[in-house]
Amino acid sequence: MSKVRIGIVGLGRLGKVHARNLAENIQGCELTAACSLVPEELEFAKNELGVLNTFSDYEEMTKSDVIDAVFIVSPSGFHCQQVDTAMKNGKHVFTEKPLGLVVDEIKETQEVITKHPDQVFMLGFMRRYDESYQYAKAMIDNGEIGEITLIRCYGIDPSEGMESFVEFAMNNDSGGLFLDMAIHDIDLVRWMTGQEVDKVWAIGKNAAYPQLDQAGELETGAAMMRLEDKTMALLVAGRNAAHGYHVETEVMGTKGMLRVAQVPDKNLVTVMNEHGTVRPCSQNFPERFREAFVREAQEFVSCINDKRQPEVNAYDGLQSTRIALACQESFDTDSLIEVGKD
Repeated sequence: MSKVRIGIVGLGRLGKVHARNLAENIQGCELTAACSLVPEELEFAKNELGVLNTFSDYEEMTKSDVIDAVFIVSPSGFHCQQVDTAMKNGKHVFTEKPLGLVVDEIKETQEVITKHPDQVFMLGFMRRYDESYQYAKAMIDNGEIGEITLIRCYGIDPSEGMESFVEFAMNNDSGGLFLDMAIHDIDLVRWMTGQEVDKVWAIGKNAAYPQLDQAGELETGAAMMRLEDKTMALLVAGRNAAHGYHVETEVMGTKGMLRVAQVPDKNLVTVMNEHGTVRPCSQNFPERFREAFVREAQEFVSCINDKRQPEVNAYDGLQSTRIALACQESFDTDSLIEVGKD
């Protein structure tokens, strides 16, 4: 079986993680092309990963015969357009979350994807490919904790990235805290319950970096959600965890509870010294979800080779964006928002 030839667009922090995995850790594929407007990123692809074909024009890469598929790791606002372009040029597509920032634009992209059923489309919700989350999902599906009554999620980035984010936020649009960060937890809520979100109420505060008020951004935000079957969900998203990268999910049911990553352990080491007993913490998302990123990319390649579609799809992208936008609207208007439906 010939290897799937992949081109990647976007070689920032996450792009480099995906690119290195595709070049070194994923079976059945080879990273044959890279696209970026930043010359240093293309030099990284050539010199560090041995990529032979580099492009500054994305459409040119998708029209070329040196790739079979694309990995989209560009800024969120470009995702829909780049998915459309790749699909229309006959390429399989993996795109990082979110699928898009505007509901109507996502719906148009859904139509494009539907018109190309022989091409694989996959959306990057990597927590679905984390072994701990998959273990918890299997227990839920098997009825081991009964009917779910409440899900609580924390997703907080380390403080060390705050200053650079503030600088970015003053001149750029991240899409907002709920769309940029909480979207992973939103997807987990939908995935674990099999239910859609009905209503949301969101609040937030800028404490350490009040200048984010001027940028319309949030340092820490929270949302309460009611699902269609009245299951409750509580989300906390933030950018200022002093101890490191903190991701935690708790699922309460009528017969028991599950908690994933209560303490964001880096490894199995416990340090005992003059500071007491300490468990080192993961410091960023590439470290915490290293294996999930690998498993996610491997699933994309396997889907292409097996001629099947992955579980996570464009509808998941539409719904997660719709819910995240409702959270942002709730925060902006200080009101309870009903999540729209088709």
